[in-house]
Amino acid sequence: MLHLFFIINPSSGKGNHSINEETIKTYFDTKKYKINVSYSKYPKHAILLTEEAIKLNPDVIIACGGDGTINEVANRLVNTSIKLGIIPIGSGNGLASNLNIPKNSLEALQIIENNRTTTIDVGKINDTYFFSNMGLGIDAEIIERYQNSGKRNLMSYVKASINRSLWYEPKVFNYSIGNHKLKESLLFLFISNSNEMGYNISLTPNASLSDGYLDLLTVPKLNFFNKLYFGIAVIINKIHTFKKAKHHLIKEMNVDIENTSNCVAQIDGEYHILNTNRISISILERSLNIIIP
Repeated sequence: MLHLFFIINPSSGKGNHSINEETIKTYFDTKKYKINVSYSKYPKHAILLTEEAIKLNPDVIIACGGDGTINEVANRLVNTSIKLGIIPIGSGNGLASNLNIPKNSLEALQIIENNRTTTIDVGKINDTYFFSNMGLGIDAEIIERYQNSGKRNLMSYVKASINRSLWYEPKVFNYSIGNHKLKESLLFLFISNSNEMGYNISLTPNASLSDGYLDLLTVPKLNFFNKLYFGIAVIINKIHTFKKAKHHLIKEMNVDIENTSNCVAQIDGEYHILNTNRISISILERSLNIIIP
């Protein structure tokens, strides 16, 4: 009997979804499956629910939510034998989109039932993990504005991007790529494990979840017209036409940000305050078991 443990964020996607305990237990034959269902009630609650679920030794823990919920669940499954399942009911759904997991909940449940598994790489920033991407600089400020807007949709993200770009002052980053040590004033530093941020937008369209590398993108301080060009290039997925953006493949790097003691970051689309200006980034190859179509 396969043991499935579902962790549902009821507020994901404005709460407009049909995933609940009744739907799940109607879909799965309880003679063949052992089913547990828990609901997250506040930010980071899914982390605690996952820790409790692990004690029951399920075969699969299924995150039902957006990239933030998936991050909270998956953070506790890295380097374990427990598989991660995904039912994407969030707003952006970047990781699910990269994995070709459909937004239709019944189709996503079918994928869980099929139980086809692969392993993917995981990014690490200081003492936490990321699965899609992370960003330092204006990227984090945009996410803070977006989260505080109360609306999770593409238009809210665009408005947050415009608002922050009008006043944001680039910071000085000290970092190294291989043997090259760099000191640059950057609009942002973005590192991706997957090829999509959400809303079908990508800064790293060639990124792979299983190539053993993280994709690094740096964008320097820009004037108003270059910011406008860059923003349009991002929205229409033509980032490759913006020549001021620099791309590298990395396995690890260290970053120091000058004149700050509390760095802010976005990690899988969620705003985080890091109580340090020193950031260590690395990749854990093939360290997460995940169910895919």
